[in-house]
Amino acid sequence: MHHVTREDEDHLLELLNTTPVVHGKVVDELADEAQGRAWLLRRNGRGTAGELKRLIAARDSLQRVVRGETGPDELMQVLRTAVLVPAAGEGTIVWTLESEPEDLFAARSVLAWVGLENSRPGRLRPCANVECRLFLIDRSNGNRAQWCSMAVCGNRMKARRHYERSQTK
Repeated sequence: MHHVTREDEDHLLELLNTTPVVHGKVVDELADEAQGRAWLLRRNGRGTAGELKRLIAARDSLQRVVRGETGPDELMQVLRTAVLVPAAGEGTIVWTLESEPEDLFAARSVLAWVGLENSRPGRLRPCANVECRLFLIDRSNGNRAQWCSMAVCGNRMKARRHYERSQTK
């Protein structure tokens, strides 16, 4: 199987988190073409308009899959041109992802999700704060992380629970 790196996982999480809630409204950080293309370039993408369009579609599908709104079959469209090519290297077989250039970053993102699901199922999940649209990868031993950020969502949720408990007494 294709080896998924920590960098691939980090890029997947960054991609999923490009639609945060800011001041009560969902913001798409990739919607502006210039910003989206710059986002891709900073992560070693090609930065083309076509690559951005395919990446946004892949992101939207991945978000629905991770939230459990749809099944992984939706991701097959992203992998339509993807091929894993084996090669011998350093005493082992190494798999390299090949795809149409415009599809490569999106396909890498889907393979990062597949790798996480296979190696650490359930570790990639939405933030438990229903008002937040961010995701987290739980890398803790106990697999108990609930929030994208303890400092932000964790504290808000704890404060909300405390307030609700104090109102029922």
